[in-house]
Amino acid sequence: MIDTIFFDVGNTLRIVVPDQEFIDKAEKELMELVKTTEPHDVFFEKLEANWKKYRKMAKTTLIDAGEMELWSQHLLPDYDPELICANAGRLTRLWRDHDGRRVPRPDVKSTIIELDRRGYTMGIIANTITETEIPDWMVEDGVAHYFKAVLLSSKVRIRKPDPAIYHLACRSVNKQPENCAYIGDNPIRDVQGTRDAGWGMMIRIDEPDTIKKEPQEIILHPDYTINNISDLLEIFKPLN
Repeated sequence: MIDTIFFDVGNTLRIVVPDQEFIDKAEKELMELVKTTEPHDVFFEKLEANWKKYRKMAKTTLIDAGEMELWSQHLLPDYDPELICANAGRLTRLWRDHDGRRVPRPDVKSTIIELDRRGYTMGIIANTITETEIPDWMVEDGVAHYFKAVLLSSKVRIRKPDPAIYHLACRSVNKQPENCAYIGDNPIRDVQGTRDAGWGMMIRIDEPDTIKKEPQEIILHPDYTINNISDLLEIFKPLN
């Protein structure tokens, strides 16, 4: 019986909304923060190249760096390390804002509240470079207390699909894998990790932006595919 639900965040609970003014402001602040003298295009071309190199390494090793390590050793290794480490958290937020504004799907809060009312234990497992953005969003939206455990790859160092992060999630809420379900958007990484960890159920939310950014052949299949987070209420009936 499924009584525990863990969620992904990016493109699952929250999506990215294009906002050029927001992006321009973030890029400007990022450049000012590191005191760069490089032209905008040169700076961001180098940063993008370093980011892609880091992403490839992280996906291969299934290990993520913390924010200070990420910026001082991988993204801006040729800048003053003291300055970079001192501002690593803010740099991460600005780098993510460089993609656009992140907002929760409109049905997220109401669905989380109802699942809690129905008796489900909930948590988060997310691959992310930020250590604070997701917790801050949870507090701002008034949903933090509904999640009993929050496992971020930037904090625990383990990335999906490594089953170890799923096992850690189970231990953190004292649940067995067969009693847990995972909700994510990636048709390979999220499905594979959940299956390898022996979890009872995997549900994929169909998000076109995921496939657009990471084209991949879908060879693994979830138990359910949904279009809206509120569709979960048709799957997870009240436990009592």
